[in-house]
Amino acid sequence: MSVISKLKAKWKKLTASKKPFQNSGDYWRNRYNDGGNSGGGSYGVLADFKANILNNFVKKENIKTVIEFGCGDGNQLTLAEYPNYIGFDISPKAISLCQSLFNDDSSKSFMLLDHYNNQNADVTLSLDVIFHLVEDQVFNEYMELLFSAANKYVIIFSSNTDTVEAPNHHVRHRKFTNWLAANQSDWKLLQHIPNENPYTGNNKVSSFADFYIFAKT
Repeated sequence: MSVISKLKAKWKKLTASKKPFQNSGDYWRNRYNDGGNSGGGSYGVLADFKANILNNFVKKENIKTVIEFGCGDGNQLTLAEYPNYIGFDISPKAISLCQSLFNDDSSKSFMLLDHYNNQNADVTLSLDVIFHLVEDQVFNEYMELLFSAANKYVIIFSSNTDTVEAPNHHVRHRKFTNWLAANQSDWKLLQHIPNENPYTGNNKVSSFADFYIFAKT
């Protein structure tokens, strides 16, 4: 078999093994089950940027409890300095990865999102999640949960636009602050922090997401 024939056969096998996009939940469950990770935003300079903002905020505001909805594979959390943390995710594999990674850290616990039972915290986090919620109902339910579980603050790291077309099925950009204005009038935008690594097309070292910090009024 020629080199070209071998490459074609390999490509055919790889593309045949990829599952077609069905919905945002299945995409992430399949991604972790297939050995994927949380993406470039949770690694390298992007992870460092997020950790610096979050750790400084937690220290400045004397935050005691943190809940994250969409904890992923836990790599971002390795840089975190939180007194007490609960991470939720829809992927059993992601939860298993986090539990293994932080097995000796009693300040952190992880649960499937289906097992959420009205836990709340000083601050809730949504990091690189909102633009992956392509279905309107899933987006609405997630936003309701994110804000109802927060006692003082909500911190979102996401794009905030309806004008940018997403390049992939699992990405949908939204101007989520419109949802806030219509549904959460008792929350105000405390701070908008632009990304120090604005998007250049390279997902490993740049991002279209900014920080949005909301306070309960």
